[in-house]
Amino acid sequence: MATPHIQGERGIFADTVLMPGDPLRAKHIAETFLEDAREVNSVRNMLGFTGRYRGREISVMGHGMGIPSVSIYAKELITDYGVKRLIRVGSCGAVRDDVAVRDVVVGLGASTDSAVNRTRFMGHDFAAIADFELTRHAVDAAAAQGVAVKVGNLFSADLFYNPQPELFELMKRYGIVGVEMEAAGLYGVAAEFGARAMTICTVSDHILKGESLPSEARERSFNEMVEVALEAVLRDDAAGAV
Repeated sequence: MATPHIQGERGIFADTVLMPGDPLRAKHIAETFLEDAREVNSVRNMLGFTGRYRGREISVMGHGMGIPSVSIYAKELITDYGVKRLIRVGSCGAVRDDVAVRDVVVGLGASTDSAVNRTRFMGHDFAAIADFELTRHAVDAAAAQGVAVKVGNLFSADLFYNPQPELFELMKRYGIVGVEMEAAGLYGVAAEFGARAMTICTVSDHILKGESLPSEARERSFNEMVEVALEAVLRDDAAGAV
């Protein structure tokens, strides 16, 4: 049965969904990596597709910007469409000196200035963490492809234009590997509704150094990261994790 934000009946999505923020990136992934991809959602232009990667059925769907948006789509995919694994494939900013533009980072955990997880956890702090097996398989897949990854704590910000720039120095001190806007919410939804989730990002800019990737390099880096995520799914399957 359709939801307010997703059209179609149960079964149109695979049990695994890759989720970029931009719906056009979802279309790009479907056209670039999936065979026999078909569009399964276009409500509010939040495009979703289902196809096959090396024989394995996989879906991809945009999640929009920010924790409220990703939380809506992740919740409905899990509870209404039976999705078991959600992998956010996105971009992030760096603050640490040893994290550079075009690096790939995996969010083992996600700190946040959002109150959503406290709300769902009755006012208490909730440790928003990725699924360990998915994380391990992503790291192994990256190593097999010769892609160096950094694994650690993300920061999911409610504000893109933060009025407290000194916060970035604090993040650096605490070892944050990447600043983005969704992972903590995704991990909270997955925990609440019994799914498995992971976030993998390419570093598009360095916030403290003022460096950024040109558009062509962003696309190459994004494709490299998506392939790591897809290969992680196959490794996860082989390990019998789903």
